[in-house]
Amino acid sequence: MFEFEVKHSSKEGNSRTGTFKTAHGDINTPIFMPVGTKATVKTLSSEDLKDLGAEVILANTYHLYMRPGEKLIKEMGQLHKWMNWDKPILTDSGGFQVFSLGQKKTYANKNGINLKVRIDEQGVEFKSHIDGSIHYLTPEKATQIQHDLGADIIMTFDECAPADSSKEYFEAAMKRTHNWALKCKEEHEKLSEETDRPQALFPIVQGGVYNDLRIKSAKFINSLDQPGNAIGGLSVGESREEMHEMIESTVPHLDRKKPVYLMGVGTPTDLLECVDRGIDMFDCVHPTRMGRHGAFWTLNGRYSIKNEQFKRDSSPLQENCKCTTCKNYSRSYLRHLIFEKEILGLRLMTIHNLHFLLNLMRKIRESINADEFKKFKKDFLKTFHQRK
Repeated sequence: MFEFEVKHSSKEGNSRTGTFKTAHGDINTPIFMPVGTKATVKTLSSEDLKDLGAEVILANTYHLYMRPGEKLIKEMGQLHKWMNWDKPILTDSGGFQVFSLGQKKTYANKNGINLKVRIDEQGVEFKSHIDGSIHYLTPEKATQIQHDLGADIIMTFDECAPADSSKEYFEAAMKRTHNWALKCKEEHEKLSEETDRPQALFPIVQGGVYNDLRIKSAKFINSLDQPGNAIGGLSVGESREEMHEMIESTVPHLDRKKPVYLMGVGTPTDLLECVDRGIDMFDCVHPTRMGRHGAFWTLNGRYSIKNEQFKRDSSPLQENCKCTTCKNYSRSYLRHLIFEKEILGLRLMTIHNLHFLLNLMRKIRESINADEFKKFKKDFLKTFHQRK
């Protein structure tokens, strides 16, 4: 179980295709994972996701812990049964949301930066974004929650330090992340002996935008010898150049016989650039969130359906697109739905954006297998503009 087979490696760059085996099916990499924050990809059903060709989705540990609670989900047969999804599921550890969503308290770190949480070496105290109740999440607790949820891939609990932290604080957060990873591994191994449901634990590399910290973290995370490894703390405000540099520093120190997961990244440009640098797995709320706000992708870039130019436009969002939205609805009609805040508009825009991204990943895999990825990337980026 949880074997990763590299199918083909590019002759140029670090891009590759592979297959990661799980109890709920194989994941073909490079892969983009739609985000189902609260056990649902907003506006879509499990049947919709299968029609789109999604192979794995992500659910959010923090939100499901807050409501309805992992114990209820376990009682209802765990995530796969509860949400009627029989393909792989990945759950994050809740670490990022604890640090980003917890209500503000009078906490401060050693740099004087106000935090939304209180951190010690055992875990994190935070206030619920729902009702202000106080919670204390430890690496062991985060692992227990994910075991109750029953995901195929679970993540270690990590500290995503504020982007404006000093190098000293990034290093302290990295060391804490490493210590927590050890505790997660120990708890995971203990819980795994008590169940017949296999789960793969992925530890997370941290280190901010510092090459030496990233390398040190990558070596430590790799030494834990888990089925896969993740890179966290990027795409959180640093420049695209800095993100690329951190990936280039990290990937060489991770076992290339295992998948590498870059957390929270999901624009077409970033997917191409990061696949080129050796990343196998991605997730991001971006395609679904921007769809609900009326933005969409074409091969020429990103547009807003609210633009006046689309008011009398009878063409689809993207010519020759095979998604349900483009085969049946015009830009004019979609613009009307978004302006009227009709749920159908949110759904149709989401379908198109996920189709666009999942189809891009399929083409990326095909181009790698044909040893044409560099050309494919160059041709795509020649006409695609990040924002319109």
